[in-house]
Amino acid sequence: MDNINILWADDEIDLLKPHVLFLEEKGYKVSTANSGNDAIDMLQKLKYDLIFLDENMPGLSGLETLSKIKNLHADIPVVMVTKSEEESIMEDAIGSKIADYLIKPVNPNQLLLSIKKNLDKKRLISEKTNSAYQQDFRNISMQLSDNLSFAEWCEVHRKLVFWELELEKLRDNGMVEVLNMQKREANSQFCKFIEKNYLSWVNGTSKETPVLSHTLINKKIIPSLTEPSPLFLVVIDNLRFDQWKAIQPLLSEYFKLDNEELYYSILPTATQYARNALFAGLMPSQIEKLFPRLWLNDDDEGGKNMHEEELLAEQLKRVGKNIKFSYTKVTHITAGKKLPDSIANMMQYKLNVIVYNFVDMLSHARTEMDVIRELADEEPAYRSLTVSWFEHSPLFEALKIIAEKKGRVIITTDHGTVQVKEPSKIIGDRNVNSNLRYKQGKSLDYNKKDVFEVRNPADAFLPKNNVSTSYVFAKEDKYFVYPNNYAQFVNYYKNTFQHGGISMEEILIPYIVLSPK
Repeated sequence: MDNINILWADDEIDLLKPHVLFLEEKGYKVSTANSGNDAIDMLQKLKYDLIFLDENMPGLSGLETLSKIKNLHADIPVVMVTKSEEESIMEDAIGSKIADYLIKPVNPNQLLLSIKKNLDKKRLISEKTNSAYQQDFRNISMQLSDNLSFAEWCEVHRKLVFWELELEKLRDNGMVEVLNMQKREANSQFCKFIEKNYLSWVNGTSKETPVLSHTLINKKIIPSLTEPSPLFLVVIDNLRFDQWKAIQPLLSEYFKLDNEELYYSILPTATQYARNALFAGLMPSQIEKLFPRLWLNDDDEGGKNMHEEELLAEQLKRVGKNIKFSYTKVTHITAGKKLPDSIANMMQYKLNVIVYNFVDMLSHARTEMDVIRELADEEPAYRSLTVSWFEHSPLFEALKIIAEKKGRVIITTDHGTVQVKEPSKIIGDRNVNSNLRYKQGKSLDYNKKDVFEVRNPADAFLPKNNVSTSYVFAKEDKYFVYPNNYAQFVNYYKNTFQHGGISMEEILIPYIVLSPK
């Protein structure tokens, strides 16, 4: 407070001398001006930390003075002091970007509170946020020691994402490190939870099973088709829950949030498996068996997600929903630019599916392009890049048009992604797939503590290329590296964003229901 300078402009400043003395006793340095012109002259010689400004002064009025202050120093907080409670004056003042306003007669404590709100705001918020997280840290730690259900794991992930976004605003590296340690511990426990329960979920032998990729449309989307307005199912590939929370404020102007849930991606948490399962309503080996011409294995040539529209049509027919739907996939900017103009035509369909691949491309670019690596070298930067893309994307434009036309929207994804940090050696033959988070093949050699292994693919409803094929999924933030050129690959892939394995970020993914405002 020793260096905080306050300017108070009021044509009756002499009557406010007791208030000035009160603030000076609290350690603030207060300069006074009798008019708006005097205040501007003083401001040209010295930059103040905060200004109290009388609204009703002769000569240059409070609002006129405010305008000149903002032209000189737009960043200085100005507190308007007024005798009038007229709404128009309040609106004019607020519209001119005042930091606060006080109604005369003011008392000293009101002044003090206004100063603290504006000058100590960051410190006060930081202290309150840190204190609140410290309390919740204990609660989360206690939760992690319990035998959590699949719903409780969703709640833990929600809490950790909430604190990640809150602490990010404060730039308090110490608290962020504490949070990161807790996230690592949570992911370690989550991987054990998945190892213990996943196979019983997909085999239907568990008493309770979460919504999984292959049950999402039947359990969530189809019940939503009973309403008369068109439904837009927007699948943003590779969208994590924290990325959804980052773009949510942009959509809140146009949509009401009706529901926000997390559901579980199947393994591998990769597009070829999870998204095909989502649209087919079947697990990968079931797709391969029932629709062999629509399924390609890892070692087959060609695109692995070329038949989603056909798989969705088969699923809808299987459950007795013989409706016409539209299907649009955006994998490059040209298709994206056409999307907003297509919305009007889509309104005739009960269901409109839009698959948007940008976030997946961003994660791959993050690995392969040096400029993107520099722009998104950590989680907050990766979120920020996602927000910047979304804000200027054709998808955002299309969603605004949908809101205007009173369409309903469900935003979801097929899997998330995790920033990998710890290399894990693996050995396999030349037919082993290239994904860094899961491997399938024969005669795999790996560190067992780093992986969840499925020795018989049929147990996890996964295709079997060979009689001795097995699958391994990297846990937490591990990534697979071959011993050949080990150091080179470790450095190249460390801190990149990958998917296919087991982590909360990859498996616990958003399911969002929006209605137009």
